[in-house]
Amino acid sequence: QVRLVESGGGLVQPGGSLRLSCAASGNVFSLKTMAWYRQTPGKPRELVASITSGGSTNYADSVKGRFTISRDNTKSTVYLQMNSVKPEDTAVYQCNIPPGWGQAFAPWGQGTQVTVSS
Repeated sequence: QVRLVESGGGLVQPGGSLRLSCAASGNVFSLKTMAWYRQTPGKPRELVASITSGGSTNYADSVKGRFTISRDNTKSTVYLQMNSVKPEDTAVYQCNIPPGWGQAFAPWGQGTQVTVSS
């Protein structure tokens, strides 16, 4: 299993942009699908975006056209570019390995807080 460290969150105004990073330790990052999740108090964790080892991406309907997930396998890092952010994007954002097809969640990192407010 890998260790995951998220960074890049902060306070941003509606319509603004943030770029989140997730650094993963381990030897097999390049072989794994990776995903960004977000969670707010009282709500279940939500899958935001995923990217396969080959670079294929999927997005939640709520963020399509606004967020972009990418990865740099040489750095074992996955990114989430957040554009045109909305107040409802406020959440703790975490990365992980989505389960399935031989994959399993790694231990969750601390996440990074994104707050969208004027």
